[in-house]
Amino acid sequence: MDNREEVREFLVSRRAKITPERAGLPAGTRRRVPGLRRSEVAALADVSVEYYAKLERGNLAGVSPSVLEAVARALQLDDAERAHLLNLAQAADGSDALARPRQRATRQWAPHRSLQWTLDAVTAGPAFVRNGRMDLLAANRLARAFYCDMYATGQRPPNLARYTFLDPSSRRFYPDWDLAADMTVAILRTEAGRDPHDKDLHDLVGELSTRSDAFRTRWGAHNVRHHGTGVKRFNHPVVGDLTLAYEGLEMAAAPGLTLTVYTAEPGSPSEEGLCLLASWAATQEAGSRTQPLPSG
Repeated sequence: MDNREEVREFLVSRRAKITPERAGLPAGTRRRVPGLRRSEVAALADVSVEYYAKLERGNLAGVSPSVLEAVARALQLDDAERAHLLNLAQAADGSDALARPRQRATRQWAPHRSLQWTLDAVTAGPAFVRNGRMDLLAANRLARAFYCDMYATGQRPPNLARYTFLDPSSRRFYPDWDLAADMTVAILRTEAGRDPHDKDLHDLVGELSTRSDAFRTRWGAHNVRHHGTGVKRFNHPVVGDLTLAYEGLEMAAAPGLTLTVYTAEPGSPSEEGLCLLASWAATQEAGSRTQPLPSG
C-alpha cells in the first residue's frame, strides 16, 4: 500500500503543533498558517527546503535514519511519534514486510492453553489480551465481567474501539469519555503505522469513520501514543465507580499482541468494588450453567 498520504498528513499535523516560540525562533508577523513554516523545519533539521518539501509530500523511501532523527528533533516528536515516523519510513521502503513477522488473521488466532491458564490465575483484577485493532482475543473471568456491556452485544471478538464509539453505554462506562476516545484512536493510528497492510484495520477505520463523527475528527488529527501504564476511571453498571491502574505488556511470543492487567490500590473502595465484581461474575457463571445470561 502507498502510504504517502499518511506520511504527508502526519508531518503536516506535527509541524502545525510547533509554535516558533516553542522552537526557539522569532514569531515574526504575517503567518498565514499555525505552527512552523516548511523552511523553518528544514533549517532546524539541517536539510534543504526542497528536500524537506519532498518528505512532506509523503516520500520517505530511502531516507536515512539520521535525517529521520533530525526531522523528529525539529518537530519535537515524543517517543510514540518518533516510532510512528520510523514505521512509516519502513513501510515506504517496503522493509516492514521483511522485518516484521506476518500476523495470522484474528479469526485463526487462539490463545495457547497456558496463556488462558495465566489469565485465569489473575483473580484480583481484569486481565486480557488484545491486538492493535483493539480486539479482545482472550480474557479472564473478571475482564469479561468488567466489560459485560461489550460482551453482551454478542460480537466476536469484542472490539474496544467499536464499543467506545458505537455503543451509547460507553459514555457511562468511561466518565472521562473524551480522554478514552482520544487514547483509543491514538492506539489505532499507531497500529496503522506499524502494520499498514492490515486489511481488517482498514475496514474497522472505514466503518468507524462512516458511523461516528467523533471518531472521524480524531482520526484526522494523526495523534499516536504508546499505551503502557497509567490510571483510568470507570463507572461499572454493577459495582459503580472504579479507579484502576493498568499495565500493558507486549507479548514476546506473539508480536503485535498486548497483555493488559487492571488493578486497584490495596484497601481502596475500588479494590472492594473489584471483589464485589468477582463475586457477581462467579454468580453469573454459575447461573449460566442452568440458564442464559441476561442480555444487558
